[in-house]
Amino acid sequence: MVLLVAAALGVTAGSVPASAADYERLLNGTFAGGTIDPWWAGAGTTGRVTGGEFCTDVAGGTANGYDALVGQNGVPYETGRPYTLTFDAHATTTQQISAVAGEAVSPYRQISRTDLTVTPATQHFTVTFTSTLDFPNAGNGQLAFWFGGQAAANTICLDNISLIGGVIPPGGLPPTSGIRVNQESYPLGLPKRATVISDSATPLTWTLKNSAGTAVATGQTRPRGADAPSGENVHEIDFSAYDTAGTGYTLTVGSETSFPFDISADGLKKLRYDSLAFFYHQRSGIAIGAQYVGATYARPAGHVNVAPNQGDNTVPCRSDLNCGYTLDVRGGWYDAGDHGKYVVNGGIAAWELLDEYERALRVGDASALGDGKLAIPEQANGVPDILDEARWEVDFLLEMQVPDGKPDAGMVHHKIHDAQWTALPTRPDQDSQPRRLSPPSTAATLNMAAVAAQAARLWKTIDPAYSAKLLAAAEKAYAAAKANPDKLADPNDGTGGGTYSDNNVSDEFYWAAAELFATTAKSAYRADVTGSPLYRGASFTTHGFDWGSTGALGDITLALVPTDLPAADVAAIKSAITTTADSHLTQMAAMGYPAPYRTADGTYEWGSNGLVANNGVVLALAYDFTKQAKYRDGAFQAMDYLLGRNPANYSYVSGHGDQAVQNVHHRFWAHELDASLPAAPPGALSGGPNSGLQDPTAARLLTGCAPQRCFVDDIQAYSVNEVAINWNSALAWLANWTAEKSPSPGDTTAPTAAGKPAVFAVSATGATVTWAAAADPESGVKNYDVVSVSGTTRKVLATVTGTATTVTGLAPSTAYTLVVVARNGAGLTGPDSAATQFTTLPGTPAGGCAVTYTANTWSGGFTASITVTNTGTTTWPAWTLKFPFPGSQKVTQGWSATWTQSGADVTATSMPWNASVAPGRSVSIGFNGSYTGSNPAPSAFAVNGKACG
Repeated sequence: MVLLVAAALGVTAGSVPASAADYERLLNGTFAGGTIDPWWAGAGTTGRVTGGEFCTDVAGGTANGYDALVGQNGVPYETGRPYTLTFDAHATTTQQISAVAGEAVSPYRQISRTDLTVTPATQHFTVTFTSTLDFPNAGNGQLAFWFGGQAAANTICLDNISLIGGVIPPGGLPPTSGIRVNQESYPLGLPKRATVISDSATPLTWTLKNSAGTAVATGQTRPRGADAPSGENVHEIDFSAYDTAGTGYTLTVGSETSFPFDISADGLKKLRYDSLAFFYHQRSGIAIGAQYVGATYARPAGHVNVAPNQGDNTVPCRSDLNCGYTLDVRGGWYDAGDHGKYVVNGGIAAWELLDEYERALRVGDASALGDGKLAIPEQANGVPDILDEARWEVDFLLEMQVPDGKPDAGMVHHKIHDAQWTALPTRPDQDSQPRRLSPPSTAATLNMAAVAAQAARLWKTIDPAYSAKLLAAAEKAYAAAKANPDKLADPNDGTGGGTYSDNNVSDEFYWAAAELFATTAKSAYRADVTGSPLYRGASFTTHGFDWGSTGALGDITLALVPTDLPAADVAAIKSAITTTADSHLTQMAAMGYPAPYRTADGTYEWGSNGLVANNGVVLALAYDFTKQAKYRDGAFQAMDYLLGRNPANYSYVSGHGDQAVQNVHHRFWAHELDASLPAAPPGALSGGPNSGLQDPTAARLLTGCAPQRCFVDDIQAYSVNEVAINWNSALAWLANWTAEKSPSPGDTTAPTAAGKPAVFAVSATGATVTWAAAADPESGVKNYDVVSVSGTTRKVLATVTGTATTVTGLAPSTAYTLVVVARNGAGLTGPDSAATQFTTLPGTPAGGCAVTYTANTWSGGFTASITVTNTGTTTWPAWTLKFPFPGSQKVTQGWSATWTQSGADVTATSMPWNASVAPGRSVSIGFNGSYTGSNPAPSAFAVNGKACG
């Protein structure tokens, strides 16, 4: 913050400001809002707003002017341009100060320093200078006032600070093509449209070129004229008639050329999984493994009580609450770019993943969401991966419930996050802030009740015991909410985390009742549903549903899940969906950049892209219920907008498009601030245009922006460029639906070879096998055969849809050679993968148990996941697992068992809630560990004193 080189150019006291240029370069120069933000006060100073002025208390005894200073960063300067600085100032005691323009970081180059004297009487100052340096918008330019170098303490007050100059207007958007396209891909057989910026009142000629630059189609644009949301005059290109699959197409109008795009279903099919992978990246309480996300995005577990974390295993309530207990709330998803975990946002996010699967089961294709489809630790466990991912959050929601015997028992805490906001960047495992629970709220309690009831329905046949646990928690929560209907979240509880306050919970009551009724068919829940004023689709509006407006979620469930409700009432719900969809289509038909989004005053709000995606869900459901093509086309137009056909000319989804967002607001994906950290991984949805500009960077860059242009891809611009689980859950739902509805051409090409299989967790009779996916750009890879090869004899050991499986039924002490063969959607098989050899372990007397052990390893540490299965014929009333480490490993902290270690020998003893294990059932446990040298897996396990077979 220190500027060192002096170069005073000119100063007058009490003069009229010079009119040297056009643009205001400072923010909040009048302090009318009562805050100094984005001004800062440096070391040795205390700044505050008093009487509408920025007053700073300065300690005496400093040697240099820059030893005590205040300022504003990100100020843009242009070389060779004149600037005029004006401000009012007075001080308790007369002293010299300096007004300094220059660079905020080393080498602290300076543009101007002007020394002046402030007195107890307010004076108006004007400073003029010409910039000798270039700093872009939101760069390292700075304006500072130096107050140090004085023997005595003092108080200096500033007001009406203004810096006028430069010729580059605020705006933040880079100069790019005037043709906006879906930068990812347009599916075959569906409408293909783009937008051109032009003031011409007559049609223009457009040309479609292939990747070689050869013209393959041409036509005339349709003038649309002035477009209010974008502030532009636009034309539309419709090239739907061209329907040849390919990559690298571009559109050209005059001298303008679009970003390249594909005509293919592949991009959306990849986005289906990338958008879901976002949630594994956001997991708290588990190491993010390189084998799932690659080395760039791997990181240690966050908030598991490993220093410097204070951990989520024993989190107390806020100090002012004195609730008298702590909760173990490890797990769950980090909500957004911070490290908070919020029940009301986690609720809708988990619900959308679960509904994505439930909708596919009932009216779509659930095969694309099955086991082995996602790169997560739970792949190949027999459970659809999307449910495994959702469970990571559902279990956290249950952990937030107030224990029995405590005040507000059965209610659910609203949120858990740091006591203070963490700085950018901060990797989750490096967060040293204490963690605190906020009070229970009715909204959070109903969110948990709704999602747990929904999950109980989906797990009923997968894991009946877990389903029963979920339903019991849901019913307890619903009863607690009805007993406490007005416990609202505090709108002022925003230190260290977002408030997520909501003063109307009638929609949450309706949603929770609908989920409980759809799961249990109980008359009490039915009465709460039918007696609600929201019944029969009243929650559907053109604004859309989100975390604070959840009534529509209940109606979506009632429209999809068979119940004994009158057929006419279910039809009314579906009619509300199609009526809302029709309203979206009418509005979109008049837009230059069609997006299903509307506010009362035409502005765009925080998280607008999440609402675009959720309203795309409404259009998609309208198509599911009616099969009318107009609704399908509207849902695809929503995706076009998110993927680049928008005034910002950005794909708002990272990793998808030639100009995709990279610098989202996130404490780990912070490459813009720290080159050692990654940018956003593929599949993260930016919050998008926001007319409110509630952060300093957006306010500086975008003041005066048209609603759809209020966007900049900058990590500091959190009000337009943050990510959040509820926005990505909406994207994931819509991406899966559009992938499902994207036609593929006839396929005559076999898939490529799968990657060489890797074999681990080898036992006497089985092994876990993983491999890299094959590629098939036409019909896609449908499944894989895992084949044992012995000479000319081949035996298929397993056929799976994902890229991992556990093969069983092998012979002990036997050498095997495995290959993997991919099969595509047309039934064509690819070549054998490279072969892998392994030998099964010697047979051991069967002890009625089986154990799988996997580890995510990083330098000096690892997280181990263990599944213990009862393969016997009687229930274990309790269990004790023992195994020796083969190396230097140490258990540092474990969960779901009581862990002890003596030398190399480790013992894990059951907890009361997971002690009973029926035949054929399993229990999952785990621990964090440390090691030196290598980290080999243990191979000998015993349960209750008997070696596992």
